[in-house]
Amino acid sequence: MCEWAVSKMFKKDANGREIEPRRYTKEQLENLIQRLGMNIPFSYDALYVANMCSADFLGSSIMDEQHLVMYVKDVIKDPDAYDGMVFTRFYADCIGSGTPIDWEDMV
Repeated sequence: MCEWAVSKMFKKDANGREIEPRRYTKEQLENLIQRLGMNIPFSYDALYVANMCSADFLGSSIMDEQHLVMYVKDVIKDPDAYDGMVFTRFYADCIGSGTPIDWEDMV
């Protein structure tokens, strides 16, 4: 499901044209976390957040990969978050954008 969710993410250039954001695989994110010495256990929530951050904020309010990983850590380790918060955000975004989820394909 994470792979499908990430495939739906896009970015727009200064002229409003859709462009492909940088996408992170599980291995790429694990390597980046390790290289930066960040203490974040891998999860698909972390992978989703990293890709969402890349599509929405990287190159704007998040200037580089170090800050992207810091953002992921902040979201994943948010002390007042609840279990399932990242998935709930994803699901709410699907509802809000009218993006149907074929649950049978996901199971």
